[in-house]
Amino acid sequence: MYYSDYNRPPRPDSDYQVAPPEPPAPPAPAPKRTRRWPKVLALVLCCALVGGGAGVGGALLAQRAGSMAAALSGGTVIYQGTTPAVVTLSQPEEGKLLTPSEVYASNVDSVVGIFTRDATNVWGQTVARPATGTGFVISQDGYILTNFHVVDDAPTISVQFKDGTNYPATLVGYEEDLDVAVLKVEAQGLTPVRLGSSSELVVGQDVVAIGNPLGELTFSETSGIISALDKPVTTSEGVVMNLLQTDTALNSGNSGGPLFNLYGQVVGITNSKYSNNGSTQTAIEGIGFAVPIDDVKSVLTDLIERGYVTGKPYAGVSLSTANATEAARYGRSGGAYVQSVVSGSAADKAGLRQGDIITAMDDQPIDGQPAFLAARDAHKAGDTVTLTVDREAKLITLTLTFDEATPDNQSASQSQSGQNSGGQSSSGGQSGGYVIDPFSWFGW
Repeated sequence: MYYSDYNRPPRPDSDYQVAPPEPPAPPAPAPKRTRRWPKVLALVLCCALVGGGAGVGGALLAQRAGSMAAALSGGTVIYQGTTPAVVTLSQPEEGKLLTPSEVYASNVDSVVGIFTRDATNVWGQTVARPATGTGFVISQDGYILTNFHVVDDAPTISVQFKDGTNYPATLVGYEEDLDVAVLKVEAQGLTPVRLGSSSELVVGQDVVAIGNPLGELTFSETSGIISALDKPVTTSEGVVMNLLQTDTALNSGNSGGPLFNLYGQVVGITNSKYSNNGSTQTAIEGIGFAVPIDDVKSVLTDLIERGYVTGKPYAGVSLSTANATEAARYGRSGGAYVQSVVSGSAADKAGLRQGDIITAMDDQPIDGQPAFLAARDAHKAGDTVTLTVDREAKLITLTLTFDEATPDNQSASQSQSGQNSGGQSSSGGQSGGYVIDPFSWFGW
């Protein structure tokens, strides 16, 4: 297939035009009657309009100045827009409702392709490579947002802008449970996007995505609507996420790209879609997902300044799901099965052992790994909980105080989990035979 970056000039709608009909002759003017009070009234109204315009202008100037978020340490500035309830001509340019083509034109230079490996041919020569994913600039001094799964375990990272400019990038911070990562390139004067508010979205609202589908159709735009809000989705790694659902066309390579409203503001980060994983079931179309931008904004400062989200609870245990029916055959309870415990972790200090089955946390029933993670995430570092545990068919109680999750201890958990069959639920992310697939799992 031939791909071209040539943009054809617009073609006129028609070579001919139909002349408009002649307007009817105006009626004869009525005799003028001299009255002074309408002129006085017009003068008063004119003064009122001028005064009101000055007030509106001052308010708009203040609103434009207020759209800039507080600066982070080091002078980094994240820009945030406001979505007006009603768009009128008297509102500032930022509040203007745009067409999809205008959204694209005003934001494509803020979008990047992300590359995490070099491609070589059979002779060992470096050749053109597809983009692993997409990202977008959030500050003039080079901070870029993308999905964590795009850059996870990447030996090198580089980004490319639409004009072909390339920069090496470093991973500044990430939040795996939210599937978000912050990159940094050494550049100044970049054009950042404006972050909107996902909480103001409504079902049926128009949105557009800019990204690099299939890694080769770079800087493409697709459009659709918001299909659902706060949709709880279990990924194929057993992580439950509350996501925006959209029918916007998304494919491998779109991961980490911006989802815009028609005010040109980012309202989500595209990260996954429904797939039947190659089975013989009916093909699935138009069910994609994006991380709500409000969730990302709540952790952005931590990621930029610390590299991780502070205050998150950490137990230090790898789990899978013990099905209640299967466990009952052995006289055991269903729940979260302990596959391994990290030495020195909160779970280790609490006395959890491999082979234990956690059945409750503070009297909240735990029927598997996802339930344990949801109950854990309702707490913060330093909180103490009581666990009900089935140990060799006998119920005991243990007291656990959560540590703070850091990249170091989370890495230790992943390493130990990998040595113990991955620690994932036996049901994975499947729901009725369908799987939520991050786009990077398409074989790139």
